[in-house]
Amino acid sequence: MIPDIATRVYNHTFRIDPIVRTLLDTDFYKLLMQQMIWKLHRERRVTFQLINRTTSVRIADLIEERELTDQLDHARTLRFAKNELIWLAGNTFYGTKQIFEPAFMEWLADFRLPEYELIRRDGQFELRFEGRWTDTTMWEIPALAIINELRARAAVRSMSRFDLDVLYARAKAKLWSKVERLRVLAKEGPLRLSDFGTRRRHGFLWQRWCVEAMLEGLGEESFIGTSNVKHAMDTGLEAIGTNAHELPMVYAAVAPNDKALRDAPYAVLRDWAQMYGGNLLVVLPDCFGTTAFLSQAPDWVADWKGARPDSKPAIPAARELIAWWRERGRNPREKLVVLSDGMDIDTIENSVRALRGQVNVSIGWGTNLTNDFMGCAPAGVDGELRAISLVCKVVEADGKPTVKLSDNPNKMIGPPAEIERYRRVFGAAGVSAQPVLV
Repeated sequence: MIPDIATRVYNHTFRIDPIVRTLLDTDFYKLLMQQMIWKLHRERRVTFQLINRTTSVRIADLIEERELTDQLDHARTLRFAKNELIWLAGNTFYGTKQIFEPAFMEWLADFRLPEYELIRRDGQFELRFEGRWTDTTMWEIPALAIINELRARAAVRSMSRFDLDVLYARAKAKLWSKVERLRVLAKEGPLRLSDFGTRRRHGFLWQRWCVEAMLEGLGEESFIGTSNVKHAMDTGLEAIGTNAHELPMVYAAVAPNDKALRDAPYAVLRDWAQMYGGNLLVVLPDCFGTTAFLSQAPDWVADWKGARPDSKPAIPAARELIAWWRERGRNPREKLVVLSDGMDIDTIENSVRALRGQVNVSIGWGTNLTNDFMGCAPAGVDGELRAISLVCKVVEADGKPTVKLSDNPNKMIGPPAEIERYRRVFGAAGVSAQPVLV
């Protein structure tokens, strides 16, 4: 069990209290994607950029720039430890032994995070990472974790030791009340849930407490793992994750013409299938619109294990996939749907109950698991602890702008002219605006 969180938070007496202490403190899909990028796109250059979709929160007014640069600079000093590399090389992931090639592991042993560019402008931080894709891809998770935890530290800095004790006691009780509801859900039928909360967590120690509480409360049959590789290694849980939007975004950006652009999402899948198989064959269909992706998909895509709809309401998204599998002559009961977009306890309960018996459902529970402190803090602090929608996305590939259309136009990324071009190629069927809360 981790140490008393309130005491640990209160005792910030160091020159720097590192937020990221190991490169293994990242999401598993980053390592899977990094190996594919290393193997197939080693010299491609991309730029990642911090994007605050909750523009009302002026991050640079809350976090000292020196604090942020200290944390970013510290992260750049990290290397994978020998025991971490041994664990990665020797462990079985998704039923596959040695999923990481020996040559990739040798390369990873010397890996370090590349340089960054930081500018403070109009109450926000403009944070960019430019360089080889193999390198910059690994900044996404630590950068987000650093900024979110610095914001949380700033919010509680003036709180007394007693106030902090009460804060974390309330947060623990709030999470445990969710665990009790999930226990009821698990008694009704199958429940498969994992932690996806690294990027926007309240803090590293709090995420560990959440993981351990879920494991204690639900057991390994229902709480099947965590996306955080460090927590997975330390707790013996399965490391969970497949792929993310950056792959189709980069493939599309470098496509030489509209025909290649239209094929880009499927080119990603062809390359992914050369690297991985079995339970890692999970489609992420929404980068340029799920409905368009499904209507144009080659028939072999329907043979994949499942899909992770990421920007439509959970139940309609799952039902669209179920109907598509049926149309393609596949049995949805043999398929997997991973629901991970802003899930909270209510949407988890509703989705699992509505979809049981139709398809296999797995829940990736993110921000509302590892950063839900609403109602736990004293007046005046509560709002400062509210999770915000902060992302770090690829914005350029080999000098060309990237685009993400999404099923939710409030999540669109890219220059207006390129967005219009992508809309012309992919269409806008099934697209509907939804609030973006986390």
